[in-house]
Parts: sequence; C-alpha cells; structure tokens
Amino acid sequence: MVTTLDVDPARAEDADTLRRLIELYTYDFSEFNQADLGSDGRYGDYPYFDAIWTDADRHALLFRVDGRLAGFAIVRTGDPHDMAEFFVMRKYRRAGIGIHAARAVFAKFPGAWQTRQQFANTAATAFWRRAIPEPFVEHENDEGPFQQFVIT
Repeated sequence: MVTTLDVDPARAEDADTLRRLIELYTYDFSEFNQADLGSDGRYGDYPYFDAIWTDADRHALLFRVDGRLAGFAIVRTGDPHDMAEFFVMRKYRRAGIGIHAARAVFAKFPGAWQTRQQFANTAATAFWRRAIPEPFVEHENDEGPFQQFVIT
C-alpha cells in the first residue's frame, strides 16, 4: 500500500539518477518510435539534458513513492507550460501514481498548459484525458493529439 508520493525538483546531485531514469523512459518509448540501442548498449542521450540544469525554463522533477524512485517529469515553463517528458515506472502504473504525480506537477506551475502525445501512443492519450484536472481542449497536429488547459 502506498503511503506517500513526493514530487520534488531534481537537484544537480540527482543528475546521474535522472539520466538513468531517462534511459528507462527512452527504452519504454522505443515501442512507439522504434529507437535502437547504440553500439554501447545504451539509448542515445537526451538532447536537452544539460539545459535542465542551465535553462531557467526547464524543470526536472523526481517522483518517489514511499521514498523509492518511481519516475520523473520534465517541464518547459512558458506560455503555455509544456509537459516535455513524463515517466512512471511500470511497477507504479495503474495504481493512480501517474495521475497524482501529474496533478502535483501541474500544481507547481499554475497557468496555461499543454500535454502532447504521438498518435501511436494511445495509452498516453487516454492517461492525459484522465489526469488533467481541469476542462481541456484537445487538438491534433502532425505528430498526434495535444491537450490545452489552465491550472489556477
């Protein structure tokens, strides 16, 4: 039984931990983008990783369930804020952790938001439709659906 979910900003000393979580996320996402491992047995580096620590508009947050790592989010703040990346480890999926984590992330950055998905990732679209705590408008672009909403 889950007793606590913490959603806290990643600190510079969390960089290696976040990098490993991003690799798990990239592996999970390969189901949709068909990415291959590099010759070193790893997925490619996240292209904006260094910017997380230097750009004022990029924010990484770590999720912990009962003190154990459970996932992360990377948010680009602006108009609108953008859920650039969102990952919950499989162990914690379908237990409400993702919805609670998403809503905690939204609450940290009030204002206009968007979430985006690829067409092939129908589970993500269904998730965001449940997780967004406010009325939203859904659109599509060349990559897939996206939702727009405001958190007050």
